Parts: sequence; C-alpha cells; structure tokens
Amino acid sequence: MLVAAVALIVVLTSRSGDDGGGTTNAGGGEVFLQSASSTGPDPFTRSTARSTDSAPPPSLPPRTGSAEAATPRVSGAAPGLYGGTKSMASCDVERQVRYLSGEPAKNAAFASVLRVSANEVPGYLRSLTPLQLRADTRVTNHGFKDGSATAYQAVLQSGTAVLVDDRGVPRVRCACGNPLTEPVPQKNPRTTGTPWQGYDADQVVAVAPAPTVVNTFVVYDPEDGGWFARKHGDTGDRDEPTSPPTSTSPAPCPPGASPCPSDGTSPGPSTSSPDTPSDSSAPPDSSPPPDSSPRPDSPR
Repeated sequence: MLVAAVALIVVLTSRSGDDGGGTTNAGGGEVFLQSASSTGPDPFTRSTARSTDSAPPPSLPPRTGSAEAATPRVSGAAPGLYGGTKSMASCDVERQVRYLSGEPAKNAAFASVLRVSANEVPGYLRSLTPLQLRADTRVTNHGFKDGSATAYQAVLQSGTAVLVDDRGVPRVRCACGNPLTEPVPQKNPRTTGTPWQGYDADQVVAVAPAPTVVNTFVVYDPEDGGWFARKHGDTGDRDEPTSPPTSTSPAPCPPGASPCPSDGTSPGPSTSSPDTPSDSSAPPDSSPPPDSSPRPDSPR
C-alpha cells in the first residue's frame, strides 16, 4: 500500500532556539553521525531500545540554504513526524528508570541536562512517549564521562528509538540512555562517522517544540503501512487506529519562530526571502491591499 506523503511543518532558520537544558557551548564544529542501533561514545546506560522495523522517512519539502545554517525545523506536533509499532513501545521505559536509579551519579548528571531534580527523573521518564524518528535528526547528545555529562552535536538516523516530551521534542536516545536537547548550530561543520545508506545531509531536520502540549501523536506503523494515534506519555496500551495525515503541504513556519507553530501559520506578517519558500497552492489573500507607500527594509 502506498502511503500518502507526510506534510511536515518546517522553518528555515539559522538558530535552533532554546536547547531545552544542558550545555550550550557544544560541538565545536563537529557533528557525529549515529546509526539507529549504535550505542555511541560514553553511554549513560545500556540500551533500552526494542527491536522494530525502521520507519521509512517522511516526505520533506525542498531545502534551501547551507547545510547547517538553514536546517529545517519541524514542529514536534507534525502528524507523521514519528513512527512506531501499534501497541508496542519502542523503548523499555521502566528498564531506563531502573538503570538510572541504580547509578546515582549518572542519574544526577542526566537530571542536570534536562533541568529536573534527581528525584524527579523516574516520573519525568514515565511522562515521555516512546517513538521512532522518521527523518535523520540533528540533536545535542550527551554522554557520561568522568562523573559528568558531556555534550556533543549529532545526527540520529531515521528509525532511532527515542523518548519524546509533551511538545514533541526527543529527550532520550534509547540505544544508550543519553539525554537529548535541541541542536546548537555549527559554523562549517564537519561530520564524523560512517554515513548510513540513504543518508543525505540536505534532508536532515531538527525538531522544534510545539507551541502547546501534544495530546496525541499521529504515528506511522512500518509493519503494516497503517497509522495510529498514541497519547502522550503512553507506552502503546491505548493506541487507536487513525486516518493518515493529508498530503497538502502547509505554509512554512516563519523564520526564527520558537516554538514552531504546529499548523504552519505565522503569528504575524512575515517577509519572504530566498531561504523561505512560499506555498504557491495557498488560496489568495482576501485581506485589503497593503499601503503602497515605501517602507524601510525589515532587519535581517
């Protein structure tokens, strides 16, 4: 069965916004490629990822701009952003809780990255939603070395099992138990690691927090090509079949918007630029014509 193309909401921007916690001075221009099954350097815990089929990548709009300066940011509420198997969690949350609870130093470092207290970690983990990435995704990853968390920039392969917060942002990589925060843009980044089959730097995305709580994720199931709805914080017990998202491409989010509006609409007027494609299929604007008098250019 052919699956309808998934419309993702993107914003082409040179900054990633608030990193959601942890170190902001990360990466130093180096970005590590991490395949879905690899543990990676200095893991916080053993893997809690469950083996499932890798979800195929969603359909992304054409990308413009440089590889790092204009990484598309996708709203965490975008239907079809994540994949998974109906009634099955991609990560074993309770095992993740046990691993961290058994190592207080790691638990404290994990908590510091995600800006929660150490005793709140079990509840925080249980509030997250186990899902799979459906696009190669830029993040700030964190290993554990010499008693503290160490931040580095990474691209996680499509199919990676993650725990997602209530704004749709990946917060834990289940193959290593590492906490994740939003990526820090790099100047002239160099990639380290072996690219996987199908890797394309021009198709890498970053996930922007949705403006409101995501009550339900619309998820693609690669096992049967169907779609299901998963409540945030649920591990699959309450999954329900749902209709696939429409294939109509929404307007891009305005440059610099954080959080990214989940419906792709701008909170106010915006100026088009070469790095901000417009939606030519949108209906004509019925508002009165603007004042034709000259105006100063908007700051960039």
